[in-house]
Amino acid sequence: MNHDFSKLPEIIDRYPRSPESLLGILQDIQKEYNYLPCEALKKTAAALDIPLSKVFQISTFYNAFSLNPKGKKVIRICVGTACHIRGSKLIQDQIESQLGIKAGETTEDMEYSIEVVACVGACAMAPVVAVNDKYYGSVKVTNVKKILRSK
Repeated sequence: MNHDFSKLPEIIDRYPRSPESLLGILQDIQKEYNYLPCEALKKTAAALDIPLSKVFQISTFYNAFSLNPKGKKVIRICVGTACHIRGSKLIQDQIESQLGIKAGETTEDMEYSIEVVACVGACAMAPVVAVNDKYYGSVKVTNVKKILRSK
C-alpha cells in the first residue's frame, strides 16, 4: 500500500524532538493513516533519534495501535460476559457473514474492519457493537444491516 507521507514531517514537528514525544506522534500517525505504516515508524525513530525496536515495542504494546491497515469503519463487537450472555456471538456471526470477512480482517475495499473486544464498559446496553466512535446497544441480528449502512 502506497501512502503519501507528506504530512509526516508536520505530525512530527508538532512535538519536541525527544523520546517523550513518541506516544503522541504515534497517536497522530494512527489517526492520519488509520494504522501505523512501517515507513512512518522508521521516519519517527530517525526524527526522535531512538531505536526502531523501541518504536515497534510501543506500537505493539497498546491495543489502540495497529500495524495493519484498517477500514474506514472499524466495527468492534463486545464479547464481555454480559454481551456474550445476550448473544454477541450471533451478532458477530451475522456481521462476518454480511461483510464476508472474519474478526481481525478488513474488507478488500478498505471500507470495514471487524474487531472483537473484551468489554466496552456498557454492560447495561448489552450486546454492544461500536462502529468507530458510535455505540449501538441491545443489538439484535435484525439490526446488523442497518448498523453497517449507518454513517
